[in-house]
Amino acid sequence: MAKKEQIKPEQQDNFDPYEIVLYPLATEKSIRGIEFENKLSFVVHSRATKRDVKRAVEELFKVKVTKVNIQNSIEGKKRAIVQLSAEHLASDVSADLGLI
Repeated sequence: MAKKEQIKPEQQDNFDPYEIVLYPLATEKSIRGIEFENKLSFVVHSRATKRDVKRAVEELFKVKVTKVNIQNSIEGKKRAIVQLSAEHLASDVSADLGLI
């Protein structure tokens, strides 16, 4: 088994959340997730991990993320469905983004 490379402290300082989260999704299913399940949907960088997405969303929108699910679409884009904690409303964040 190949050994995973460890991230050095100077590499962590170069984290840019705008490179991870590309844009929000505004489909019928994602709007339903915002309204009923407190979830936001984004298209993210193709090499982004769940940890990267969680950190980027928390930094960009100043919210607490409880869960991240990632899907690879047929078009080759990676989608992230992010569930926010109960104290933060996805509808407020989506209103700031102009989705609702």
